[in-house]
Amino acid sequence: MLQSYYTNPLPTADDTTLQRLRDLAAEYCPEEVQDTRREILPDECLDLTHLEEEFRLILEGGLPFADARIQATPSASETRFGQTNIVKEDGFGVGIPETQKLQQLNFDEPDTLDSDAIRRDFPVLNQKVNGHDLVWLDNGATTQKPLQVIDRISDYYKHDNSNIHRGAHTLAARATDAYEEARDKVRDFIHAASSDEIIFVRGTTEGINLVAQTYGRQYLSPGDNVIVSTLDHHANIVPWQRVCQEKGCELRAIPVDKNGDLILSELERLITPRTRFVSVGHVNNTFGTINDVERIIDIAHSHQVPVLIDGAQSVAHTPVDVQALGADFFVFSGHKIYGPNGIGVVYGRKEILDRMQPWQGGGNMIKDVTIERTEYNDPPARFDAGTPNVADAIGLGAALDYVRHIGIRNIEHHEHVLTEYAREQLALIPGLTLLGNPKHRVSVVSFVLEGIPVPETGKLLDREGIAVRAGHHCAQPALRALGYEMSVRPTFALYNTREDVDRLVVAVRKIVGER
Repeated sequence: MLQSYYTNPLPTADDTTLQRLRDLAAEYCPEEVQDTRREILPDECLDLTHLEEEFRLILEGGLPFADARIQATPSASETRFGQTNIVKEDGFGVGIPETQKLQQLNFDEPDTLDSDAIRRDFPVLNQKVNGHDLVWLDNGATTQKPLQVIDRISDYYKHDNSNIHRGAHTLAARATDAYEEARDKVRDFIHAASSDEIIFVRGTTEGINLVAQTYGRQYLSPGDNVIVSTLDHHANIVPWQRVCQEKGCELRAIPVDKNGDLILSELERLITPRTRFVSVGHVNNTFGTINDVERIIDIAHSHQVPVLIDGAQSVAHTPVDVQALGADFFVFSGHKIYGPNGIGVVYGRKEILDRMQPWQGGGNMIKDVTIERTEYNDPPARFDAGTPNVADAIGLGAALDYVRHIGIRNIEHHEHVLTEYAREQLALIPGLTLLGNPKHRVSVVSFVLEGIPVPETGKLLDREGIAVRAGHHCAQPALRALGYEMSVRPTFALYNTREDVDRLVVAVRKIVGER
């Protein structure tokens, strides 16, 4: 950006540039920032007329840092991240208000997503469905995979395929290194303290089942209770329901208000001396609600109750720091964050994992076996019975690399702007009802059309080449709390554009107009 202000010729003796610089600096920059700027760009090399105008535009929220770049590690597919900012010259879309969520965001990186360039990394998006260019708005169910992930998995099978840990040959060593490197990447991405706290599983569902069937069965007794929330996915309800039934325990749920926000004042009432565990979603998959998990964790910990956070719907959309959260467990799925299907993660604090019994028995999770007894391995190997999903763990590592190169704050901002634009435009359609209006939300919009069944709406949108989810989203308690059984749910990702939203809005208007 600074280079755009170099000018020639240099100011003349009667030029008032330096005085204008001092006035401008006094208004916008502390002295220590000025000193740093002068080392890079001398006073005499500034076109202050241009500079002052752009500073004012930035402060008014209307000008992006257009010359900023995001540099990605080159790959076989030649990753392209350009300079185009999704905040166009007309600001945050057409009349989009700066919501409470946007006002409170602090972006560590410049928001410079060029979604058109990013889309070229996703070959599945380059196709027609029913004669129309594909618009993929089913990201809440699964995200598409960039070439960087596809190529990395293919490269593993072409060159390194082997079982891991116990082989004495070169391919086993390479496969083991790549698998453990993927574990390290997960550790860094969610800011865990140690790679020993990272367990690979098939996905969020298996991860929650692992915790319920190990920690839950080990520490629950008749008369105890476990707390979930009404906003949770079935994957965070059914496993605890089953173990509670087995152990003679009660399953309780934090209620939700009409906007789709949890009523956290009720959590204190639900917790009793017999509460043994709290398990809640970070983000709701139907209304996009970002739950105040920090507060939930603080309340539970004040009663010495451990907490699991289901991060399936948050990890691709907002920064996660498990240590800052204080979470005892955090689970997520690779396919929700541009990684392959069939791979997921359980983070568990080491002091808790060390006390837990294994879930499955077999190879790799043991230190020593006799007919009479088995000595178990230390975590995470204790929970890694059998041949692991090496290729997809490596693919997950590549996906996390991809997201890190773009910047999770950039993704968060981009998706937020799209979501607010979509909500505003959809709300103008007669007969359309938006479901939920949480205070803080990610890239989920949920709606119903008067007189048109939800499944039919989904099929009609598919005729226009638009893929959305239409159903109960494995979140029936959440929908029923707001008085609905199903909804149409478009969800946004880093490769979606404002044009995708416009296509959706036009298609919905067409559906309504034909009735």
